[in-house]
Amino acid sequence: MSDEPRIDTGAVDTVLTALADPTRRRLLELLAAEDGATATTLARGLPVSRQAVVKHLGVLDAAGLVASDRVGREVRYTVRPAALDATARWMAALAADWDRRLARVKRLAEAAEREDRTEREEPTGAPARGRSHEGA
Repeated sequence: MSDEPRIDTGAVDTVLTALADPTRRRLLELLAAEDGATATTLARGLPVSRQAVVKHLGVLDAAGLVASDRVGREVRYTVRPAALDATARWMAALAADWDRRLARVKRLAEAAEREDRTEREEPTGAPARGRSHEGA
């Protein structure tokens, strides 16, 4: 992860905490599908009250995942992808680190296996390769 630009892990923690709740994940899905909506509209598609939706939207807003805009008496919420993109980049960098580590473990295990196989295939008491007992 050292090759990637520094990502604010505090922001990543906030995003992951916000996304840990299935209702909030569903709200993001609905907002993305509808290209924005009011809390009242969103509450119609969920088994929670409008007030609960507003609280969940507040958590998503604090995590930078949604934006709210007042239009007259209504507040419209829209998805803000930047925080989610940063979290995805952090996760991709973490996955790449693990891929590198696992590839190294695999190479070491394969080398140890080849070495073990070579040792088992050499007959015991045989002269070392490249040497001859003739003329000694």
